[in-house]
Amino acid sequence: MTGWDITPSGVESVLSRVRTAAGELSEDISAYGESVRSAAASAGTISGPYCGDAPAGPVGAAVVNFVNDTQSQIVFMAARTRKTMDGTVKAVTEYLEGDLEMAARAQREAAKAPTPAELRAVTAKNGQE
Repeated sequence: MTGWDITPSGVESVLSRVRTAAGELSEDISAYGESVRSAAASAGTISGPYCGDAPAGPVGAAVVNFVNDTQSQIVFMAARTRKTMDGTVKAVTEYLEGDLEMAARAQREAAKAPTPAELRAVTAKNGQE
């Protein structure tokens, strides 16, 4: 993992901002849906007089077609945001667990009795061979 320097608090800060933005995006998408329905209903028609609800006109139909054509992109954007956030949390968790595992391995190795080669290296360094 050389070259990586992940700060969990920094990641949490970024994820917090992304969560806020995703929440605002969700609200905007809801408002968009309501606005589109209203626009489609209010677009009027080129037909003559009518009783009851106004029939759908060409503009209203175009708005509905636009929504139908872009709906999958909006759903994809929301799913991609969620998947990216979940993946980030998992990656950072794995990174931290890897750090803990490496630290534990280093500690276990340091607690072992010196090998004959390590003993020779110390005595050679002190001129005792």
